[in-house]
Amino acid sequence: MIEKVYPMTLEGKKKLEAELEELKTVKRKEIVERIKIARSFGDLSENSEYESAKDEQAFVEGRVTTIENMLRFSEIIDNSKGAADEVSLGRKITFIELPDGEEEEYTIVGSAEADPFSGLISNDSPIAKALIGKKIGEEVTISTPGGDMPIKITSIE
Repeated sequence: MIEKVYPMTLEGKKKLEAELEELKTVKRKEIVERIKIARSFGDLSENSEYESAKDEQAFVEGRVTTIENMLRFSEIIDNSKGAADEVSLGRKITFIELPDGEEEEYTIVGSAEADPFSGLISNDSPIAKALIGKKIGEEVTISTPGGDMPIKITSIE
């Protein structure tokens, strides 16, 4: 079985490592304490505090497993390999929407660290897939769920 590789920036890997440390050292202890307190209330069958703590514990343990897997199979993005004027993983891209000229800026990262609200888009997203391999000045049509969006790449960092 081939494991999925998780491309990410060094900064993204450090964020995941910090989150994992927080979950293991702080969150786990908090949840164990909540469970202990909830148990002291007696009958567990109708104890909403206990159920809530157990649900949170399951979520945290699932997240720990997910992060450990992503870190185990992470691959740090190396921008020095590609051409400086070509869109690739780890690069910040600025483009304008055509014909209205609205400017947008995104950094293409691996799915493990994607955060569209912070301008970090996954390499698996429709925008990134359409942009990867393109150069400054090229016009590209991006197929999105909202329809086709013609754009022109204005800068690559």
